[in-house]
Amino acid sequence: MPLAGRARATYVRRMNPPIAELTDRARDVFRMVVEGYLDSGAPVGSRTIAKLSALNLSPASIRNVMQDLEELGLLAAPHTSAGRMPTDLGLRLFVDGMMQAHEPSAEERAAIEAQVAQPGPVEDALAATTAALSGLSACAGLVFVPKRELVLRQLGFVPLSDDRALAVLVAEDGSVENRVIAVPHGTSPAALAEAANYVSAMLAGLTLAEARARLDQQIAAERAALDGVARTLVERGLAVWSEDGERRPVLIVRGQGRLIDAAAAADLDRVRDLLDDLEGKQEIAQLLDRARAGDATRIFIGAENNLFALSGSSVIARPFHGADGRVVGVVGVIGPTRLNYARIVPMVDFTAAAIARLMQ
Repeated sequence: MPLAGRARATYVRRMNPPIAELTDRARDVFRMVVEGYLDSGAPVGSRTIAKLSALNLSPASIRNVMQDLEELGLLAAPHTSAGRMPTDLGLRLFVDGMMQAHEPSAEERAAIEAQVAQPGPVEDALAATTAALSGLSACAGLVFVPKRELVLRQLGFVPLSDDRALAVLVAEDGSVENRVIAVPHGTSPAALAEAANYVSAMLAGLTLAEARARLDQQIAAERAALDGVARTLVERGLAVWSEDGERRPVLIVRGQGRLIDAAAAADLDRVRDLLDDLEGKQEIAQLLDRARAGDATRIFIGAENNLFALSGSSVIARPFHGADGRVVGVVGVIGPTRLNYARIVPMVDFTAAAIARLMQ
């Protein structure tokens, strides 16, 4: 189905390509160059198009059209070849307005769903699903989960010793986590109960950041009905999860080795730059964080993003949501600009939907 229909609406357009400015002949030649390049990784020559197409054009006529497309900035001619290949601008034009998307096969959907449905911690399922997406797409798979924003339902305290207590946090999603915290020496069970009751009454339904901000506001306004010990308990109980959240990994990368294949052997410098990009996980995480805005699939192509100016890479990413409808994270792939966009874009869409079901 052409992306001009259903599929085009699934991701954010980043420019207004001059499709209307191209003649039918130019569109046909441009499409064949791009599809040939994405299939082979090599520049496409006029003789190849003349032999394989039904355009009834001579190689000389096709070269003239290619020259026009090159002047528009859509094609480029490498010094080592008489053929043409799409520029990043040309790939953007093709992806946004000309390619035909291919839905994942039943086998591909089953492979992804099998990893999402495996028992165990959510983090393990995300890592396994990312690895499956990497294998199916022949790219490196990525999943980005921002610092976890737990929503409080209840915070209780269980005495362990004179100066230790177990803080038990129950989140709105039903998850339960325990942490041992230091408490003022000789803290009474009544103080523990007072702190727990305050959280349930005043802070339930808030994220950790919101709960801490409200507590600070109420203390500043002297409206926090807590004595000094109970206040310390609440502050430490909230802080331990906030600090833990800051240490959580925010990016999982699987399948880097798939970026080094036979086609990449002639361009090892580019692959090395890409692997270096992946080592700088914080920068990749910042890029994926931009894809969290909205429901659309984002496609970052080559030099459109400064991060990939050297490696000439593309990222296809889509956000996924939790049970409350909030964006939980982003899943996607990274690879060379010569990706099979028509196949991989719907595959990333399907993976995001599968992960969203896991989060329900």
